[in-house]
Amino acid sequence: MRTDTLYVSVAIDLALDRLFTYSVPVEITEKLRVGQLLRVPFHGRVARGFALALTQETPDFRTKPVLSIEDEAPFFSPELLRLVRWIAIYTHSPIETVLRAALPAAVLKPGAKAKELLYVEPVDRCGGHPAGSSHPLTTYQQKLLAEIHRVGGGWMQQLVREFKTTPATLRCLAEKGFLSIAPRVARRDPLAGRNVLPTRPLQLNDLQASALSIILDGMLKEPGSLQSPASAVLSRPVLLHGVTGSGKTEIYLQAIARMLDEGKGAIVLVPEIALTPQTVRRFAGRFGDRVAVLHSALSDGERYDEWHRIRTGAARVVVGPRSAVFAPVANLGLIVVDEEHDPSYKQDETPRYHARDVAVVRARMEGARVVLGSATPSLESWLNAKSGKYALASVPARVAGRALPTVRLVNMEDEMAKTGHLPIYSSLLLDAIHDRLERGEQTILFLNRRGYSRIVECAACGWVAECPDCSVPYTYHRADHCLRCHVCGGWRHVPSACPDCKGTDFSYTGIGTQRAEAALQRCFPQARILRMDADSTARKFSHDDILSVFRAGKADVLLGTQMIAKGLDFPNVTLVGVLNADVSLHRPDPRASERTYQLLAQVSGRAGRAEKPGEVYIQTFAPEAPAIAAAASDKGFAAFAAMELADRRNAYLPPYCRMATLVFRATDEKQVRTWAELYAKSLADWADKYNSRTGSAGLFRVSEAAEAPLAKAEGWFRYQIVVRAPATKDIVAAVKWLEEARPIPKDMRLAFDVDALNLA
Repeated sequence: MRTDTLYVSVAIDLALDRLFTYSVPVEITEKLRVGQLLRVPFHGRVARGFALALTQETPDFRTKPVLSIEDEAPFFSPELLRLVRWIAIYTHSPIETVLRAALPAAVLKPGAKAKELLYVEPVDRCGGHPAGSSHPLTTYQQKLLAEIHRVGGGWMQQLVREFKTTPATLRCLAEKGFLSIAPRVARRDPLAGRNVLPTRPLQLNDLQASALSIILDGMLKEPGSLQSPASAVLSRPVLLHGVTGSGKTEIYLQAIARMLDEGKGAIVLVPEIALTPQTVRRFAGRFGDRVAVLHSALSDGERYDEWHRIRTGAARVVVGPRSAVFAPVANLGLIVVDEEHDPSYKQDETPRYHARDVAVVRARMEGARVVLGSATPSLESWLNAKSGKYALASVPARVAGRALPTVRLVNMEDEMAKTGHLPIYSSLLLDAIHDRLERGEQTILFLNRRGYSRIVECAACGWVAECPDCSVPYTYHRADHCLRCHVCGGWRHVPSACPDCKGTDFSYTGIGTQRAEAALQRCFPQARILRMDADSTARKFSHDDILSVFRAGKADVLLGTQMIAKGLDFPNVTLVGVLNADVSLHRPDPRASERTYQLLAQVSGRAGRAEKPGEVYIQTFAPEAPAIAAAASDKGFAAFAAMELADRRNAYLPPYCRMATLVFRATDEKQVRTWAELYAKSLADWADKYNSRTGSAGLFRVSEAAEAPLAKAEGWFRYQIVVRAPATKDIVAAVKWLEEARPIPKDMRLAFDVDALNLA
């Protein structure tokens, strides 16, 4: 039944996975819009929630009225709300949780507001005095006033500091009518104090120009419909496959410039916070204040201001990691996903969305273009491009005809045979580092494991120091001489004696970045070494500071984890060393080979990016492993992808199926195992019925319940089920049915990960 009363569906700021209907008072009916933040009564208290839909259909239950509109400007556009609904359905997540993930917490923080400071401006003078003023000035005041006129005014704190005066002196001049002092909104600028140099567009080579043309064209025939009418065209995602050093960033910049010329905005996603400062500097150098940055290293105030600059249209280009895909850019024209293969684009907590996939869906919903860029694309994107679902733009050569680096494999079995022990650095790599130090060139060393030693073991009885809350050994950190768990963050001091045999002799095995740094410093005492890992970059701006020092040539060697493996461009780096290429190869994960190849190819690409040729040494115990051998060959990504895709097809693994995981957690191991086994049996029964009904010949597959590779974390025991099926919606339907039919106990947790990238 329709009435004159307006009703609104509200998502309360609690993970209840349901909407609540409220009536809209007449006095705010004209003001209320979808996407606004409202205050509503909820179970005896005042709650906040987002308006998701309006209707005049009278519900068949009593409703309470909306109390007020917290902000008249909507937080979500209709297009973003549509995207939020899609994510909630696709990932099987409460819509309130998706709404929270789509907004920086600082924006919704109670009391959050723009920062205001006092701004000082000179008042027009007439013969040395403001019109109508006869107040005399001292000599000091006259000189101060002349300086303020010279600079045109400024923030009070800034003028006090610059001219060595006091706020009282400035207020005195204001009382005499010579100055105006008033509060003004002051932007908390994350780039303040950062060195940003303006740049001009570069001349593109033929390969770059062709790729840009494909991106800007954007409107291509739908695959398989070449004979269809002109109306059957659509904008396809573009996979920009360019080798390392091929100038992909300049292509992004020029594509965005075209969008800005057309009055549209753009979003640029980068996988690592470490890449954000460098990327922001390049984009701010080209587009100035039209660039906003969003990432977790900003202060709450900076995030609040940057988000509101985007919301109001003051910033039209947004740079940030995965959550920046939700930036409220109006009239969106382009989304760039740089290093689109990177696993950090996948959120590891509810909602478990993949920013690359969200970017593709958002672009389709808003009629924008989307570019997925990588030298080593994900196999999902590569298969989409080869099948015609995505357009493929290839840049197979480096700019200015520069050669790709020479890659050499170092068999560490041979090194052990020569030295009688396992060295951190092979003799070949040490000689190469020495050569670069002599020539004044720089080196990057990659080791994807932080800390000093991975295992602390009693030499007498074999006792290993393990975290009591997680099924992993402690990692020894030499800087503070303590044991740290890299899962839960817990720590303890190194014991003075073994708790089992009371022995005092401990062996420290396994290599982390701290140990590699110490060993390198012993080999080359004169070398200036920087370490970049999660321990050395905890402070704000630390990523940028470390990279700036290295870029300026004030360090010889940059040693780090995967945050240095991609996207960085240093002209004087001619040597890259990979200290343990096998770290990611033996993980219990079907994507282990793909990840290993991508990491090795990406980090190798840091060498020889300017005129000087590059060289790469990969230290490994498995030089014959397909991923490692492929990374060292000159056949390129396409050859590796063809080999890996053939294996995936035979094993019925993504991208030839959809794979999801269900991870059960409880503090009682028997309870979690029982429920995981129950769910596995029920899902297997569902799979049998699905396969029989659809004639899918066993394409819906359910694994047995088993301990997760990380069997215990933060005191919770963990069991896992892996599900594979032709379509995600089929898996979601099965899990949804099972959750409703057999809800798990309140003291258990179930994490459902659609399109899982990692086996937990």
